[in-house]
Amino acid sequence: MKPSEVRKLDDKQLEEKLVDLKKDLFFLRMQHATNQLENPIRISQVKHDIARVKTVIRQKQG
Repeated sequence: MKPSEVRKLDDKQLEEKLVDLKKDLFFLRMQHATNQLENPIRISQVKHDIARVKTVIRQKQG
C-alpha cells in the first residue's frame, strides 16, 4: 500500500484499515509459528503498512 493511497482515506476508513492490518499480522505470525507461511517478507510489509496508517492518523489529528 502506497502512502498516497493511505492519505486518500477518511478517518473511519483508516481505523478500519488499521484493524484489518492488525488481524492480517496476527494470522501471518500464527502461520509463521506453525511453519505454514510461504512468504515471510509479507510480515514486514504488513508492519510497514500499519506504520503508514498510524502516521496518517496522527497527522490528521494534529
